[in-house]
Amino acid sequence: MARCDARRSVLALAAFALLPAVSSALSGCTFKKAELGTKENPVKVFFVPSVDAKVVDASSKEIKAFLEANTPYEYRIKVPQSYIGVVEAFGSKQADVAALNTFGYLLANKKYGVEAKLTVTRFGSSTYQAQFLARADGGIKDLKDLEGKKLAFVDPASTSGYLLPMKMLKDSGIKIGEHIFAMKHDNVVSMIYNKQVDAGATFYSPPEDGEIQDARRLVKTQHPDVEERVKIVKLTEPIPNDPIVFRKEMPEAMKTAIIEALLKFVATPEGRESFKKVYGVTDLQAATDADYDKVRKMMKELGVDVGSVLSSEKTKK
Repeated sequence: MARCDARRSVLALAAFALLPAVSSALSGCTFKKAELGTKENPVKVFFVPSVDAKVVDASSKEIKAFLEANTPYEYRIKVPQSYIGVVEAFGSKQADVAALNTFGYLLANKKYGVEAKLTVTRFGSSTYQAQFLARADGGIKDLKDLEGKKLAFVDPASTSGYLLPMKMLKDSGIKIGEHIFAMKHDNVVSMIYNKQVDAGATFYSPPEDGEIQDARRLVKTQHPDVEERVKIVKLTEPIPNDPIVFRKEMPEAMKTAIIEALLKFVATPEGRESFKKVYGVTDLQAATDADYDKVRKMMKELGVDVGSVLSSEKTKK
């Protein structure tokens, strides 16, 4: 027994003696994160949930496949719960590229330096408007009829689904009653259709080839008569369309390659259809941050501070 104890002591002393050497060797090692765009560290692309998640998921997989076939990078697609989720992802460097709504971009740009590089085009227009919708049989015919009514909006950070409509209401001196956030444009339309609210606000796009392209088209499968049941009450002023944005610290060559691939994809019938299903997008064009100064001015007039909105939304979680 004494012999075994002696052996254990010798082994323990030998191990202890080796510790400084092992520690010294490890101290010289640096565990470097895999290069962005590799399988271990793919480019993280975010799509905001403007329509049904299944539609976003199917179309985003097509976009991912095209990007991987036309650039030397690997990608991971993510669909967060809200616009704020995308902004926060840029803050924690978990997002590299995103199709972001206009106000979400202003938040991300102010807090984290995110850059707008592309603007979406819908049916030949690089600007868009919001619309107030109401039941055709509900007695709401004009903006003034919204006084004291219950409204559905999309999201506190949605430009067309909240901020633009609220600016119009404020400028017109109209005070609505209760309001709720439905989180998606199609949800707003469905709530109006089902008489859960008196009215609501969503994005507007002009008709094409005699077919409606505004938010009502998103629910035509469930409600084929939505165009007759839900009517446009009022349109807001136009502002620049949503941007596709990039994390500032990304290599410039990588940004250029992704931009060129996205432009190439949307020029194909398959690419146009994918973007159209997700965002009603029919084309993309180059953009800069200055293109969104008009929206910043509108936010100032509305009394909205983009920094405070981000802080308050984080506090709620």
